[in-house]
Amino acid sequence: MPVARTAFTDAYARLSEVLPGLGVTELTAADDVPSGEGWVTAASLAAGGAELAAFLARDEAQVLRDYGQRARPDVIASFGLHRYAWPACLLITVPWFLHRRVPRHPAAHVAYDRTAAGLPLGRMAVRATSFACLPDDPAAGLPGARVVADEEELRAEVRAAVAEHLEPVLAGFGPRMRRRGRALWGMATDEVVEGLWYVAHLLDEQERARHELELLLPGATKPYVGDAAFRELKGPDGTPLHTRDRASCCMFYTLRPEDTCATCPRTCDADRVGKLLAAAG
Repeated sequence: MPVARTAFTDAYARLSEVLPGLGVTELTAADDVPSGEGWVTAASLAAGGAELAAFLARDEAQVLRDYGQRARPDVIASFGLHRYAWPACLLITVPWFLHRRVPRHPAAHVAYDRTAAGLPLGRMAVRATSFACLPDDPAAGLPGARVVADEEELRAEVRAAVAEHLEPVLAGFGPRMRRRGRALWGMATDEVVEGLWYVAHLLDEQERARHELELLLPGATKPYVGDAAFRELKGPDGTPLHTRDRASCCMFYTLRPEDTCATCPRTCDADRVGKLLAAAG
C-alpha cells in the first residue's frame, strides 16, 4: 500500500525508533483498514463477537504457555484489553506529546495485528482524517486541521480523542469482564498514563511526561477516573523513586500473587521500593 505522509508521520517514526517492538502504518484515504491475516479492526473488537473471541483466545493460549495454568475468562479479557488499549492510546498521546497535534482515530479507522513477525507489541494501522493543533503549528493549514486556542483546549482534545476511540472498545470487552463503567474507565486512565510515561522514559523525557500527564488528567475529567496519580518514594539512600497509583488492577495477581507490579494497588510502598530499585539495577 502507498506510504502516507501526514502531520503524524514524524511522531510515529520517532515512536517506532525508541519502541521498535511496535509498528505503526499510516493509511491513505484510498486504503481500506486491513482485516484478516492477523489483523483485527478496532470496530470488530467493539462489536464483541467472533473476532473478539479469537483475539482473546490468543491471550488464553499465551497464559497457558507462559504460566502453565488457565486464567479466569474475565482475567483473559482484562489482559486482552490492555494488550490493545496500551498501543492504541499511544497513537493519540505521542503526537500530542512530541508535536502538539491530536489526531482523531475513530474505531472504524484503526486495526491491530498482534502476530507480526519481529514486532512483539504488534503493529497498528491507522487513518487519521482530522486533528487538533495550536495556532502557531505549521500544520495548522493542512486539510483536516482544527485550530484550538491554547494548551488546555488541546488537552481537552486529547481526552476527547482517546474517549472517542476507546468507548466502543470498552463496550465490546465489558460483558466479558467483571468490571463495568467506572472500573473500565479506570483501566483506560491507566493505559493513557502508563503508556506515555513508558515511552517518555525511552525518550529521556520522563519528568516532562509526568508534568504533562498531571495537567492532562488532574482529576474530575470524566469519563476518566482520578488523576495521573504520580508520587515520589525514597530509596534507602534517600534517592527519589517515582511511582504512581493505578486506578485499576491488571489482574496479574490472579496468576502470580507474589509478583505484582510496582504501581499495583496491592503493592505496599516497601515492596514498591524494592521493585523499583531492582528495575533500575
